[in-house]
Amino acid sequence: MSAQQNDGKGGVVAQIAGLGTSITYRSTASPRYEARPHEARPPRLRQPSVEHLRTQVSVRVSVARPAWEQRYRKAVIASDLLAIGLSELMHQVWGARAPSTQAHAQFVALEFAAAVLTLRTVRAWDAAELGRGPDEYTRVFRGFLWLALLVGVAGLALKEPSLRPYAFGVTPVALVLAVAGRALLRRQLRRYRSRGLCMRNVIAVGTPAAVEELVQRTRRAPQDGWLVTGVCVPRGEQGDLPMQVGEVPVICDHDGMVDAVWEFGYHVVAIAPDPSWTNARLQELAWDLEGSNAEVVVDPGLMALMGSRLRIDSVDGFPLLRLTEPTLTGVRRLIKQATDLIGATLLLVLLSPLLLGIAIAVRRSGGPVFYRQERVGRAGTTFPMLKFRTMVVGADRCQDALLARNQGAGPLFKIVDDPRVTPVGRWLRRHSLDELPQLFNVLGGSMSLVGPRPPLLREVQTYDRSAGRRLHVKPGMTGLWQVSGRSDLSWEDTVRLDVRYVENWSPIMDLLIMCRTVATVVRGGGAY
Repeated sequence: MSAQQNDGKGGVVAQIAGLGTSITYRSTASPRYEARPHEARPPRLRQPSVEHLRTQVSVRVSVARPAWEQRYRKAVIASDLLAIGLSELMHQVWGARAPSTQAHAQFVALEFAAAVLTLRTVRAWDAAELGRGPDEYTRVFRGFLWLALLVGVAGLALKEPSLRPYAFGVTPVALVLAVAGRALLRRQLRRYRSRGLCMRNVIAVGTPAAVEELVQRTRRAPQDGWLVTGVCVPRGEQGDLPMQVGEVPVICDHDGMVDAVWEFGYHVVAIAPDPSWTNARLQELAWDLEGSNAEVVVDPGLMALMGSRLRIDSVDGFPLLRLTEPTLTGVRRLIKQATDLIGATLLLVLLSPLLLGIAIAVRRSGGPVFYRQERVGRAGTTFPMLKFRTMVVGADRCQDALLARNQGAGPLFKIVDDPRVTPVGRWLRRHSLDELPQLFNVLGGSMSLVGPRPPLLREVQTYDRSAGRRLHVKPGMTGLWQVSGRSDLSWEDTVRLDVRYVENWSPIMDLLIMCRTVATVVRGGGAY
């Protein structure tokens, strides 16, 4: 509800419960209007005061961007510029020392100016895009690529050999440092969002069923930064509105949605699938919200596809979404194969002392060091997958006796406290160290570093068409299922994540998954 009190200056303050927004307004005789955002908190009650506020507020102002968003953007800009400065310092200390002249100082200043220009041009500092999936890193890569090209062209035009290290050394190092800095900032942002901080206020619009599904999705993924604090649904046959949808208060019907956005200060307007939202109506909505700083996001009701497979086309000015076929051939396939080969080789060399120590510990527990199991790979081919042995010898023969204790999702067989697991094996499973021998499978070409979970033959026999999409690529040592909950996931979520990977694979996605895998393995959650 809204509570009103006199502000001592002839005005009235309306506190909108649950929306984290207080609105100071005066009568129509005084056009002064002020809105100040507060920290978002979960909604509790319905907001019946929209019609009342509409008659009282005479001047609309744009929705101010959250203060945390501006601070985060400044931190990203500082991190990128610091990365360039550190790479220049490393070049001066360890590289071919350039003469400390005024010309060199001017070039460094021009390098920073060019970096600012390129990163702004590719919208790498756009506040609305920061912290949002692989696209952020793609923009950074493009920005530094253009910077390297500018420096290279400048070196050729000026016939200055001393500029070559900047194009082929300093700029690539700056890119690596910038990506690392953004990854650390994003990790901190995720921590805040897991506590309900640094969120964007969202109003969900559509049918009750579609809106409820949208609300559930935002709750499953708080790291995306959406907090649905209000719902806008059509009126029922009797002209009434429900009090809540998905435990979120209903603010108004579709006719009052524009006023609600302006008056309550929403940052995102999420349009869920609804047949009543025609093209003309969406266009009018965009016009009505111009200048509000509120983002209009439309759910097209399609499968989970990322931007890499979506193309915007048009027929007679009518926008259409063109879906491209998922491909892993040509240059993309070569990139993934090279990454697997180089990555597996480096990991085997670096982790060889750890592998030797684990092998000795497993051997002392009695029995062989390795456990081989037939798994199904790409296109339904089978291969022997290697793991460090974590169970007693002959554990497979005891599985039928333990079926009643099965806690696995779908066709999976899992027991939290499996009596067949050895003490050493329990520790190895917790941190996924038992899977390190699969690096030999990667070198052999039967597996990849990143991909869907490698299934058993009996699991594949139960697959429907959706689950069968997992067999279109090589299985991986890690994947979206590994970094999203592992054994704690339901069968449906496991399939959904694997299919999402198959449909939307990209090198940037693989890189992000591998980075998140390190943190997941250290925490050890969801593995047993």
